[in-house]
Parts: sequence; structure tokens; C-alpha cells
Amino acid sequence: MDLSIVIPVRNEAANIGPLVREIRAALDGRVDYEVVVVDDGSSDGTADVLRRLKTEFPRLRLLRHVRRAGQSAAIRTGVKAARSPWIATLDGDGQNDPADIPRLWELARPTPHARLMIAGMRQKRRDSAVKRLASRIANGVRARLLDDGTPDTGCGLKLFPRALYLDLPFFDHNHRFLPALTLRQGGEVRSIAVNHRPRGGGVSNYRVLDRLWVGIVDLAGVLWLQRRAANPEIHEE
Repeated sequence: MDLSIVIPVRNEAANIGPLVREIRAALDGRVDYEVVVVDDGSSDGTADVLRRLKTEFPRLRLLRHVRRAGQSAAIRTGVKAARSPWIATLDGDGQNDPADIPRLWELARPTPHARLMIAGMRQKRRDSAVKRLASRIANGVRARLLDDGTPDTGCGLKLFPRALYLDLPFFDHNHRFLPALTLRQGGEVRSIAVNHRPRGGGVSNYRVLDRLWVGIVDLAGVLWLQRRAANPEIHEE
């Protein structure tokens, strides 16, 4: 198996079925893959939809958090359970386009670079004006302080080696800082323009004010990690 698609979801019963079908349309016959969906304590019918999908789609795996643990924890659960050396992540609300995954995979597949992260860069954002403004400010502040060279770290569509991810420091909300953490480990990050779509249904879990304080604390923590990074050059003899 070459690629594991990891999708964290919470209360996405309206979107996860169409998203899985789009993944199949984009990847069947092109790559040996699996889809690992991590249900982060949903209170709607998300798990029931996925159980029905599993009966017709054996590549689909469902993992569930008994209680909500957050998006970063859900991604980590999925990556740890993944059976492939490469991971692609995307959000469960359908705003990331699975048709972009083959293009990212073709960029990653030929390279022997074991520390390459390819980050999606959303074009023509289909979000509310408030969300776009908050994202623009957050990306600007983060880029200035962390110097991670990544225009859009908030895009859920990313592709990276499983071993690289598991070597990164883990903390709640670390999914927002994966490019900076990859660079801290001596890795390489490439940003690729990808499609962005309106939410198909349900309600967004994004809350601007709720994330402001934790974003400031997390940013300070990543700065601390950057300043204490050590990546010695190693020669085996």
C-alpha cells in the first residue's frame, strides 16, 4: 500500500459520504490506498454513515474517539493507525477537493526525500468574510514570527511521510503548525495551489474568538521549540 488518506471528522454526517465517494473517483486505479476516518466524538449520525460505507468500500477504516479530543489528536490517531508510508490529510467538511490528491502524490512519489511535506494553498477561498480575514491575519503573524515560508498552513490538504509526522513534537492544535515543525526537524516544505469549495452541509466547527487565545499560546510554544531545535549532521562509520 502506498498512501493513507487520513480524515478527522466531527459531526459531518452530511458531508462524509460524498467526500469518500469523491476520493474513490480520484484515486481508484491510480494508487494503492486506504481511507482512515477518525470520528472525534461526533454526536450526529457520522459514524452510522461511515459504517454503511464500509460495507461497500473495503478500503475504508473507521476509528472513533469516545470523547472529543480535538482535530490534532484525531489526525495523530489516524496517522498512527495508517498502514502506508505516505499520508494525505484533508478536512471532513468537503471543502478540500480530493481531485487535488493525485497531483500532490505525483510530486512526492519520485523523491527520495524522507522529510518532504507538501502543503495545499487554497485558491479563491469559499469561506465567510470573517473567517477569511481571521485566516489572513493569523497566516501573516505566523509567517512573520516563525518564518516557515508557508502562505496557508490552515489548509487541511497536506501530504507527508508517516515517519516524518510521528517524529514531530505533538501538542493540542499542532496541526496548525506542521510546516514550521517540519522545518524545525530539518525537513522541506513545498506549497502547492489547490482548489477550495463551499461547505456542503452541516455547521462549521470554526470559532474565531475561541481560537484566538490558544493560537497566541501555541505560537509562543512553537517559537520556543524552534529556538531549541538541534539537527546534528550524522555520518555512519
